[in-house]
Amino acid sequence: MAIEVTDATFEEVVLKSDKPVIVDFWAVWCGPCRMLHPILDEIEKDYSDKIVIAKVDVDNNQKYAAEYGVRNIPTVLIIKGGEVVEKQVGVAPKSVYTNKIDALL
Repeated sequence: MAIEVTDATFEEVVLKSDKPVIVDFWAVWCGPCRMLHPILDEIEKDYSDKIVIAKVDVDNNQKYAAEYGVRNIPTVLIIKGGEVVEKQVGVAPKSVYTNKIDALL
C-alpha cells in the first residue's frame, strides 16, 4: 500500500528517501485520482523493492502541493535524492509511469 504522507512527514518520507519516490497529489472528491490508484497499486507491486509510493491528500496537506506548484490533480511527481525528476499531470496509462521509473533505475 502507498504511504499516506502529510506536510509533517513529507520531508522524512519523501525528500530523505534513499529510493525514488512516486508522490501522488490527490483528493477524496477527485474522480480521476480514484482511477489512478489501481495503476499505482500495480506499479508498487512490480517495483516494491526499488521505489516508494506516497500519497498526499491536497485538501488536508497543502504545503508541498503549493511548493511544487500542483494546480491540477492528480499530479504525480517522481522525486529522487530530494529533487523532482519527473512530473505527470492527469491520469496516464501504466506504461507512462513505468517508463519514467525505468529511466531512473
